[in-house]
Amino acid sequence: MSKVTTIGLDIAKNVFHAHGADERGTMAFSRKLSRGKLLDFFATQPRCVVAMEACGGAHHWARELTRLGHDVRLIPPAYVKPFVKRQKNDAVDAEAICEAAQRPGMRFAAMKTEAQQAAGLVFRTRDLLVRQRTQLINAIRGHLTEYGWVAPRGPAHVAMLADLLDEEEMASTLPEAARPMFAIMVDMLAELDKRIATLDREIAKRARDDEAALRLMTIPGIGPITATAIIALAPPMETFRKGRDFAAWLGLTPRQHSTGGKQRLGSISKMGERTIRRLLIIGGSSVVRHACRRGAPAGSWLEQMLARKPRMLVSVALANKMARTVWALLTRQEDYKAPAAVAA
Repeated sequence: MSKVTTIGLDIAKNVFHAHGADERGTMAFSRKLSRGKLLDFFATQPRCVVAMEACGGAHHWARELTRLGHDVRLIPPAYVKPFVKRQKNDAVDAEAICEAAQRPGMRFAAMKTEAQQAAGLVFRTRDLLVRQRTQLINAIRGHLTEYGWVAPRGPAHVAMLADLLDEEEMASTLPEAARPMFAIMVDMLAELDKRIATLDREIAKRARDDEAALRLMTIPGIGPITATAIIALAPPMETFRKGRDFAAWLGLTPRQHSTGGKQRLGSISKMGERTIRRLLIIGGSSVVRHACRRGAPAGSWLEQMLARKPRMLVSVALANKMARTVWALLTRQEDYKAPAAVAA
């Protein structure tokens, strides 16, 4: 029997499938495994490359298999899909993962430690609470609209509606059965605001204690939340050869659909880590908004862009520029230095 050099592992909650291949890519075995027997099976296998899709639970199993001495590689699911043959089942998926891992030009995702995943959990939790707060705000505004209460968009205006609900004279215009429901939603909204504020203080504390985060906060448009998110969620900057690669990983570069020597660029690809991408775009938007109100530095890149491009496009372009600056500061261990304005 030929020696197994690569194993493609299709993971799930309870049922797994392993596909082993030798150095020529010939199948050595294809086996279905239960969750309880997975580590016992790999403990009996020779030390080899074990490939998995970078999905839910992949980092946990990568750490466990690494302890057994295997060389674990995580592949983005989009890079595995072209290798899936006709039909789809666990065995076919495992074979596709194994074949993708043997390609010399394949790109792999970095394995995260438990500490790294725990550091990123604060941002996942904050995003969840912010989404729930947005749902509550929309619900309050929408339901009050049915009774003729209309307010502009924004949390501040919802707070105004909440104050009006506390006034007996205004609340009397609502049906008796509706008032307790609005009270429940307003109380939930206040509780979410408190929890989000608590997480914001925790994030700010982490930023003050981290030298790299302090360095990133010298970039205009990057505050404590964005800086600590980059430190917690992004892979090591040494993974990327240049700043453009980091911006492309974040999905801040145009999507290409070029052929026949004709270059066609569309909207941004939105690949990679969505939390960091969103925060950078929000930071870029704040810088653009400030420049529109008070004016950008004369002769600066931002002034030239605002003179000929829409504001939203400039915000995304600035987010791309900020991503490349982040890569430069973290790899060179330097603080941000504002570029000198070029005379027109």
